Amino acid sequence: MGYREIHRESIEAPERFWRREAEKLDWFEPPQEILSQDEKGFYRWFKGGKLNISHLALDYHCDNGRADQTAVIYDSPVTDTQQKFTYSELRDRVARAAGALRELGVEKGDRVVIYMPMIPEALEAMLACARLGAIHSVVFGGFSPNELAIRIDDAKPKAIITASCGVEFTRVIPYLPLVDEALKRSQHPPEKTLVVQREQEKAELKPGRDHDWDELCSRVSPADPVPVDATDPLYVLYTSGTTGKPKGVVRDTGGYATALNFSMETIYDLHPGEVFWTASDVGWVVGHSYIVYAPLIRGCTTIVYEGKPVRTPDAGAFWRVISEHQVKTFFTAPTAFRAVKKEDPEAKLMANYDISCLKKLFVAGERLDPPTYEWLTQILDVPVIDHWWQTETGWPIVANPTGVELFPVKSGSASLPVPGYNVMVLDDSGQPLPAGEQGNLVVKLPLPPGCLPTLWGDDERFRRSYLERFPGYYDTSDGGYIDDEGYVFIMGRVDDVINVAGHRLSTGEMEEVIGSHSAIAECAVVGIHDEMKGELPVGFVVLKDGVEVDEAELEKDLVQLIRNEIGAIACLKQVAVVQKLPKTRSGKILRKTIRQLAKEDDVPVPSTIDDPTSLEEIGRAMEVRGIGRHTG
Repeated sequence: MGYREIHRESIEAPERFWRREAEKLDWFEPPQEILSQDEKGFYRWFKGGKLNISHLALDYHCDNGRADQTAVIYDSPVTDTQQKFTYSELRDRVARAAGALRELGVEKGDRVVIYMPMIPEALEAMLACARLGAIHSVVFGGFSPNELAIRIDDAKPKAIITASCGVEFTRVIPYLPLVDEALKRSQHPPEKTLVVQREQEKAELKPGRDHDWDELCSRVSPADPVPVDATDPLYVLYTSGTTGKPKGVVRDTGGYATALNFSMETIYDLHPGEVFWTASDVGWVVGHSYIVYAPLIRGCTTIVYEGKPVRTPDAGAFWRVISEHQVKTFFTAPTAFRAVKKEDPEAKLMANYDISCLKKLFVAGERLDPPTYEWLTQILDVPVIDHWWQTETGWPIVANPTGVELFPVKSGSASLPVPGYNVMVLDDSGQPLPAGEQGNLVVKLPLPPGCLPTLWGDDERFRRSYLERFPGYYDTSDGGYIDDEGYVFIMGRVDDVINVAGHRLSTGEMEEVIGSHSAIAECAVVGIHDEMKGELPVGFVVLKDGVEVDEAELEKDLVQLIRNEIGAIACLKQVAVVQKLPKTRSGKILRKTIRQLAKEDDVPVPSTIDDPTSLEEIGRAMEVRGIGRHTG
């Protein structure tokens, strides 16, 4: 069947379609119902089926002729280290890690927080949790102790797994002091910590609480995979919402395994034995899905890369890894290539490597801007494929289905809805819009397998965030349009979440942090276009009456405050002091209008504005500080 027939069947006969896909996996017990609704009215996939994702990713391949195939390649230019693990070696390491967690009292249904750099043990920790039926929650290593504490308090884990340090370029970053600080701040600190001691810096372990990973793994019995229900959670992954508190996206086991296997074949055109490299971090959904679970379920070789696109040692790093490890398909964020392009605009370093093994390049995480797309198509002789998805969905919503048929690429579009997703565009009142008209991008329910069934411990927020605005649809909070050939164009968020270098961050959370400063009466943080990062947050603050400050010093303080409370990942660098913020008569800050002012000369004054002169105030501040279109 061609793409159109496959997509039509997935929408018109979803149970038949997904039953067939589920049958490609090695279930302990097959599902009793393909699609059902639970007592809350939420859709669930493969009810009654039993499986274990660690078994699918490891044991199944060991038992079916892939025991000696390389499963994971660890490539760390920052530590000058490379290691390879076969499927049987990885299975044994994961079984022992699961045994170590069991020794610490972790059981099926318990949560485990993982806070680690990009080392093989990060994957092993995730798979070890899955092996026991425990629910992992990975927190990106660049987050501050405060952010880690917030996630610990929401997940209430039995244990935390970390490493003694991370390495960034030439800098060694101790992790255990960050964990210590997070545990101090936490209301629900776990009693046990498992620590991978790295050569670059050993950590001092606290007796009773901290356990050495290698030492504990070496003396415990390996654990076998524990059967779990298809509807049991595999993990909780926190993503930024419009408010300060992150949302714990729940991923179920059976639907996720089925969807990932399907995506590897249909979207990425990958087959057992082939090498797939996703240059991301396991702290993000891309790392969960396409560094860890999908490649291993599919029987591919996956790469764990501890380095950057540049300065490790140079802008030829990507080409070296592709050539050295014979990568067939490569996937990263456009930001990474913008960094490469900046340092090596003519891609001269590519000439040092034979990358003829590369057949396709995928990008996602943020919009693929036309200049980056054009540069990539000029320097590479392979399809450059943009695709669009979210932490919530866990796998692509819109993509070019290269494993079925490769459609012509349209610059600015992520191509076509993936089978399983009924993507539509609605106006603000919920009415479908005709082709070419821009509106709210939604997915008609039910969402396909692998997407979030709810939020961790917060069904009401799940309903409110995604289902309430357009009943019968999942609201993506992205705006866009679909052209007359069915191509989907994503134009960006319609809420107050911004995309910094492919990482989703809440402006609401940044406003909370800035607002905690003693000099600040109120503030607004908006995302402004940036050539390198895609978007950068910029703050506008109103001082409390009678407060006088040195604006340069205040900006420095607020930038540091954001770094301390959220992490350097937030990339806040500019804060402007203004007399007033533009608001509606009901007191709502007009953030969308502030964003427009950064881009356009003539911005219509909203009819609901309370004081039109507040826009002139913001415009003047932008001009003085060189913000947005005033840059340079």
